[in-house]
Amino acid sequence: MNFVALKMLFGDRAKYLMLLAGLTFSTMLIVQQGSIFWGLMMYSQSGISNIQAPVWVTDPNINQVDEVKPLADTAVTIVRSVPGVEWAVPLYKGVQRARLADGNYQQISLVGLDAATLLGRPHTIFEGSIEELRSPDTVVLDQWAVERLGGPDVIKLGTVFEINDRKARVVGIADTQKSFQNIPFVYTTYERALSYSPPERRMLSYVIAKPVSGVTPESLARRIEAETELGAFTDKEFSWKTIQWVLKNTGIGVNFGTTVLLGFIVGMAISGQTFYLFTVENLKQFGALKAIGASTGMLARMILLQSFLVGFIGYGIGIGLATIFGLTAASNEQLPFVETWPLLGGVLVALLGICGLSSAISIRKLSKLEPAIVFRG
Repeated sequence: MNFVALKMLFGDRAKYLMLLAGLTFSTMLIVQQGSIFWGLMMYSQSGISNIQAPVWVTDPNINQVDEVKPLADTAVTIVRSVPGVEWAVPLYKGVQRARLADGNYQQISLVGLDAATLLGRPHTIFEGSIEELRSPDTVVLDQWAVERLGGPDVIKLGTVFEINDRKARVVGIADTQKSFQNIPFVYTTYERALSYSPPERRMLSYVIAKPVSGVTPESLARRIEAETELGAFTDKEFSWKTIQWVLKNTGIGVNFGTTVLLGFIVGMAISGQTFYLFTVENLKQFGALKAIGASTGMLARMILLQSFLVGFIGYGIGIGLATIFGLTAASNEQLPFVETWPLLGGVLVALLGICGLSSAISIRKLSKLEPAIVFRG
């Protein structure tokens, strides 16, 4: 019977291609929009992932990583005094203004690292050396800063520009994840970052820390909260807190969710209608099978085989098209595009749901089918 089901499916080439096109489009749309959405979420917490610190100590009322609420300078010493802390260093983070030699201005996200250890440094340096930050008036740019400040022909090792009317010399170019606001990162030492920034009563943005061996980041964060009355998060907790804030306070989740829902509805409508027409046009064939002893359950299995086979083919083609889109239109991270296994698994479940629901329409029709239909003119 499986062979008969496949012959019926591929024999009606027009409806087979229509069904395949609907499921492929649905898969491609959901994967494409889901990958762009998750790429944006990764951008939103780039300030955390680029630093890669196990524990972040913050103001207890902070909502997300770019909402800096400065701490007292004594916070570093207080955190270091908590049992289970291997190291704790200050971190500055703030948006400042860079002035180029041609007089143009560009916003930058200035990150100040502890000069002695340079903890929180970018992991990959394309050119130069991060250790050169210990020299006077030096900064390390990320690849996005190079583009935004004039391009590789203008910004290179040794290039000098100004940050709030103070000289900054480029000694390195780092690889970082792009920020949600599309503001490039510029790294320097903590003390120099304070000198680049307008003076305030409190200048310490964060304290980043690491637990000693045998203590988990989660337990250290809870201990810091209990003993210091400061906010403390693991990097994963802080990332999710930031993502949740973005979803709650922007329309990104609703917009992408609506598009994904439309993809599901379109796939459901096309496949459901096509399968129903396919069943109606083959009622005599199904009636003949029923007349020779095929049960409704067997006919239902034939329909499900046809549906899920086309679904898996459409799933593969749809993912392939979405991936090609990601490798072309989203190349060089100009457009956020992050495919994940949970996303692909979720799309597969959604597609199987589409196939199952569309099959149910046809199976309901077959359950009422009388074998005598084969004898009608």
